Amino acid sequence: EESEKRDFAPMVPAETFAPTEPPVIHPEDTPAGRAQKFLMDVTDRMGVKVDVYVDDSKADNLSIHMIGDTLGILIGRRGETLDAIQHLTNYAVNRGSDKHMHISVDAESYRAKREESLVRLAEKMAAKAIKYKRSMALEPMNSYERHVIHTALQDYEGVTTSSTGTEPNRRVVVSYEKPQRPSNKPVSREWS
Repeated sequence: EESEKRDFAPMVPAETFAPTEPPVIHPEDTPAGRAQKFLMDVTDRMGVKVDVYVDDSKADNLSIHMIGDTLGILIGRRGETLDAIQHLTNYAVNRGSDKHMHISVDAESYRAKREESLVRLAEKMAAKAIKYKRSMALEPMNSYERHVIHTALQDYEGVTTSSTGTEPNRRVVVSYEKPQRPSNKPVSREWS
């Protein structure tokens, strides 16, 4: 019995956040400090011990990494809890402020790893759509995850992507696209 040879996308290591020093404690009157304090208070109330690292090197943008032992509770099912924590952190920092800060919250490099697995899923589903010449519907995803799928397949030959349904059950459909062939009509030739 021969096993089917499969061609998988190459594994690209996720960009993991690996701190070499303890986190810098930012002053509470700064957006970075408000975000850090908010996350330390929330995680403390959840009973999770974390270090909160805030990168405020980019203007109007905070990149926050939480490092600890039991962060699964902070990530939640498919990152739903992490998304909620990010949303609340955005609200806590931007409430009453004239200048809006974009805040990205990650735990144990979950977002980079999830993006990597979504790209692999997209390529696998595109290959299936081409092989079976059918549309393949993926599981419901949030808007960012759908964006990752659409972007991963935008230049993929033989498939198109679209989103269908309504939140929270909106999903990506990967559809087979017939190859464009030149028409069989005779080409008229004019002689001069």
